[in-house]
Amino acid sequence: MGRGRRAFLVVNGVILTMFALFCLLPFVNVLASSLATPGELATRAFILWPETFTLDAYRYILSTPTIFRALGVSFIVTAGGTFISLILTAFMAYALSKKHFKGRRVVNFLVVFSILFSGGMIPTFILVNSLGLIDTLWALIIPVAINAFNFIIMRSFFQGIPDSLEEAARIDGCSEMGVFFRIVLPLSLASIATIGLFYAVYYWNTYQNAILYINSSELWPIQVLLRQIVIVASGLNADSSAVDVVPPAQSIRMAVIFVATLPMLLIYPFVQRFFVKGALLGSVKG
Repeated sequence: MGRGRRAFLVVNGVILTMFALFCLLPFVNVLASSLATPGELATRAFILWPETFTLDAYRYILSTPTIFRALGVSFIVTAGGTFISLILTAFMAYALSKKHFKGRRVVNFLVVFSILFSGGMIPTFILVNSLGLIDTLWALIIPVAINAFNFIIMRSFFQGIPDSLEEAARIDGCSEMGVFFRIVLPLSLASIATIGLFYAVYYWNTYQNAILYINSSELWPIQVLLRQIVIVASGLNADSSAVDVVPPAQSIRMAVIFVATLPMLLIYPFVQRFFVKGALLGSVKG
């Protein structure tokens, strides 16, 4: 390895490390602030390591069993919604990636058109209500089952798969569904994992749709419940008689952010390897 190449790698590593630390600092501040005492929160504007650790904020937000029910709702919506969205997006992207599919340009235009112009909140609410989805978990999944941006990414990926692979599979007797499940999907794991993460993050952070379509508190996802906890804590902090009982609102907000973010952070390392893996590596030789 030449001296110039070695110097480039060192400088590149230093720059990327500094950038990673800058991205990590806000999250460390959130975690540290959630563990800090009220006095430290009042005297320090930015905390990276609290002088005294306290779990009062976490005890407060975890003191009610409703938070575990809300976590269960969010896990169900995230898992089920991601699975349904991936299936529907993959089917639609595969069909519209074929040049012989009649009307594909019209459908592709309508998909792009939906990105620029949407129906709006009120027409969407009327449609969801007419379908009988109000106050059901389906209201958090069906209206957003296919994301146009994710569809375009997956369609472009399918278009990059060599036609020779599919033709060879058909010669061996594979049906169209067989080609899709045995050839296309195994080669598309990187794309599917990436888009699956996008869908999972969206479903996990579902907030506005839950506010609009969910009336029962028993079906609240974690984001809505945590917002309610912050509002209640802020109101109690305003009451001087409750200051000794309820942690500061800032500490509760930081703990809420950490609890809401942690599940996605735990999932990301298992998906991250697909971002850098070549999906077609070794699939075509010659």
